[in-house]
Amino acid sequence: MNRDKVVRIGNASGFYGDRFSAMREMLEGGELDYLTGDYLAELTMLILGRDRMKDPKTGYAKTFLRQMEDCLGLAVDKGVRIVANAGGLNPHGLTVALRELAENLGIDAEVAFVDGDDLRDRAEELGLGTPLTANAYLGAFGIKTALDAGADIVVTGRVTDASLTVGPAASEYDWSYDDLDALAGAVVAGHIIECGAQATGGNYAFFTELPQMGHMGFPIAEIAADGTSIITKHPGTGGAVTVGTVTAQLLYEVGGPRYLGPDVTTRIDSIQLGQDGPDRVSVRGVRGEAPPPTTKVSLNHLAGVRNEITLILTGLDIEAKAALFRQQFRAALPTVPAEMTWDLSRLDRPDAETEEQASALLRCVARDPDAKKVGRTFSATAVELALASYPGFAMTAPPGNGTPYGVFEPGYVDAAVVEHRVALQDGVVERIPPSPLRTEVPDDTPDSSVAGAVTDWGPSMSLPLGTIAGARSGDKGGSANIGVWVRNPDHFAWLDETLDVDLLKKLLPEMADLVVRRYRLPNLNAVNFVIEGVLGRGVAENVRFDPQAKGLGEWLRSRPVPIPVAYLQSQEK
Repeated sequence: MNRDKVVRIGNASGFYGDRFSAMREMLEGGELDYLTGDYLAELTMLILGRDRMKDPKTGYAKTFLRQMEDCLGLAVDKGVRIVANAGGLNPHGLTVALRELAENLGIDAEVAFVDGDDLRDRAEELGLGTPLTANAYLGAFGIKTALDAGADIVVTGRVTDASLTVGPAASEYDWSYDDLDALAGAVVAGHIIECGAQATGGNYAFFTELPQMGHMGFPIAEIAADGTSIITKHPGTGGAVTVGTVTAQLLYEVGGPRYLGPDVTTRIDSIQLGQDGPDRVSVRGVRGEAPPPTTKVSLNHLAGVRNEITLILTGLDIEAKAALFRQQFRAALPTVPAEMTWDLSRLDRPDAETEEQASALLRCVARDPDAKKVGRTFSATAVELALASYPGFAMTAPPGNGTPYGVFEPGYVDAAVVEHRVALQDGVVERIPPSPLRTEVPDDTPDSSVAGAVTDWGPSMSLPLGTIAGARSGDKGGSANIGVWVRNPDHFAWLDETLDVDLLKKLLPEMADLVVRRYRLPNLNAVNFVIEGVLGRGVAENVRFDPQAKGLGEWLRSRPVPIPVAYLQSQEK
């Protein structure tokens, strides 16, 4: 790595609702050149879309504006430039508010914004239907243009999460679309830091081994001119930056070896990680390829109203109690909703020492386009059975009116039809052309090998997979991924041969009837599974106990598999 110059890019937000004080902590904690904030997710776009329905002046992340009220002067004094996608559905509105804030505070700060991602008014003509929100994932070169023009703050709408990091690096080193490997390296750095403390030990499988977990530090990427980077954090902050914590974040919400983006296709399977010192992990060897000709579009639709009831079943005859209530409830409903799903969670245990340990939960979720069918009448019907149903009848909450819910789906349009724009402080608007290198990208081929006792690994013990393997899982629309890795490279051959799709479905029976694709990532000592349709039509539909699939990886780690005895003493080199 060329260490003569690096640009230090920190992150202070991984989602809308992340730690408010993180921006000030990052600005005061050490030296930075840029500070980014990621506020948008598929669910967030739906929330902002509903906000905009009520008031067209809203649609942006209000938290960011309050953070800037607290920290704008500090950022300007320290020469740290801010890049955030907090503009959401209304980057212009947020920019106006920021410029007014700077004027009221007497601070000289130029604010630019990037837009053109909002395709809602053109959705039907582009073949995207009539969604509540339709936002194309823009790349990094609008951000670069704004920074090149001198902006102190750049506000965007829907850009790829990694673009918040790529833009500053591209501006610092004057990269062009031809610098594919450098761009890909910055994409990897951006993907690592975009989720905030997940890169410094948050949600980490082996969290019990990390120090100072009470108040986690946020990550920093030191990016060199060739796109290589060091991932670190401010001294004295909680958590740790290790090859393990970085690997876990790299496996978060990814699919196959090719990570598609509007500026570059990044080869996840080319990444090389190394521990370069305490809380310093190097990221090298990343290769980039031409981006695809199309741009992904995030589409959210209002689908109707959702309501639920949860019953407590205690003691004996749990199954019979559940059956009785289901029968009575359905018969008593004035009208049956379009969708009604039941889940019985057997959390009870025999001869329990507490009432809670003797109880199970029966949940009914109803959805319908007609609010009346799933409103208070629906939940009140359950209450009316309180003295006429199973012994020990109880509910976890009083009747409610239900809430509107949406569904997510991805769309794709030719990148050339997206009007990627930058509006500068002086009123100049620049159009950002898409990459001229766009080309068809080959589909990643899932691994189709079948495991099953091919190699003799010596004596084994049946222990939870998590004894030696880490995992990270998350949502991608209606699908979910589970990345599984081992910390000792000598254990990868066993993981690779042992954990195939068939075994995954045996360990996680709820996935048995779903399409599961498996991808090998040997450089990360990992395999990645993509489980299609496990989340229905996206997080907002809330079809599972764990609607964002955050716990799938930990469930998998808890399941026993035969682990070679020799590995139990050599988990990490």
